[in-house]
Amino acid sequence: MLDVANSKILFIVLAMVVAFLISFATTPVVIGIAKKIKAIDVPKDERRVHKKPIPLIGGLAIFYGFLISVLCFCDLEEPVIGILTGALIIVITGVIDDKYSLPAKVKLLMQIVAAVVVLVFGIEIKYIENPFTNQYITFGWLSIPITIIWIVGVTNAVNLTDGLDGLAAGISTIASLSLLILIMFTDNVNLAIITAALAGAGFGFLPYNFNPAKIFMGDTGSMFLGYMLACISVQGLMKTYTVISFAMPILVLGLPIFDTIFAIVRRLVTGRSIMSPDRGHLHHRLLDMGFSQRQTVAILYTLTAILCLTALVMFLRNAFSGLILVIAVVLIIIISFAVLDAKSEQEKTNQQNKQ
Repeated sequence: MLDVANSKILFIVLAMVVAFLISFATTPVVIGIAKKIKAIDVPKDERRVHKKPIPLIGGLAIFYGFLISVLCFCDLEEPVIGILTGALIIVITGVIDDKYSLPAKVKLLMQIVAAVVVLVFGIEIKYIENPFTNQYITFGWLSIPITIIWIVGVTNAVNLTDGLDGLAAGISTIASLSLLILIMFTDNVNLAIITAALAGAGFGFLPYNFNPAKIFMGDTGSMFLGYMLACISVQGLMKTYTVISFAMPILVLGLPIFDTIFAIVRRLVTGRSIMSPDRGHLHHRLLDMGFSQRQTVAILYTLTAILCLTALVMFLRNAFSGLILVIAVVLIIIISFAVLDAKSEQEKTNQQNKQ
């Protein structure tokens, strides 16, 4: 007989494997469904990197693999039911949007509804430790808007990274694996199973989504992944008292979060609506510097992995060790972009001189 600890680990591993297999096997079916209902992404503007129509709603395969795995291995407690109910709302909204292109305000409203559902089932950011006084700050009624803002914000942040083949799916999978490691220390087996299922489902979809992609996850997938990562981080880490635990998901999801913040600032500065699309995201900048799609995705995977490692270092060692790693990474990024920008400007000058 397996002891309790080993059986828990076995369930977590099986949850990942089952989600992977179902997601991998289901994706070709979803490709056929997308073509049948004409849920196709046709490139119409300069923001689109692909040149030919690609089927959408690939997120259905991710959700299906995740759902079956969770139903097989999870105890259906209230928080799990709340997460699954909200996820269903997000996925239905995503499918309709991928087919009919919903207005941004409608999508935002449905994201808020999904976040409220989660709150009703007890998933909430309630308190944080004051590092200067070692006392706990209770948010009170403010926990409601704070939780909603976090869930909606992360949902949209991951959605905004879905601009290149395999980018959002890969970043989300790396983040899921990092959150899984952190959650294993909290002894929350149910949530660990959910996180493992999310990572497995993402892995199962990736072979079809790498450049050149056979299918896109669409808003169905990107919103679902963002929503799930937000809920997992709240239920698994942000409900604990320490500042470090509060910072973990912010680091793990650092790339989509900071890219979204910069996009909002950029649009406000130029007098545009924060919901208006543009070609100023990090992946667009890397492409404009001359990197290929695969190189750009690899760079952003690496940055995500480094941020996740930083979170793990801070959790396992201390905040100072993690801070050293963050500073080192930031310096590398700043220097690299300065060199690449200078090289790009030099190439433009040389081309103008030749003309």
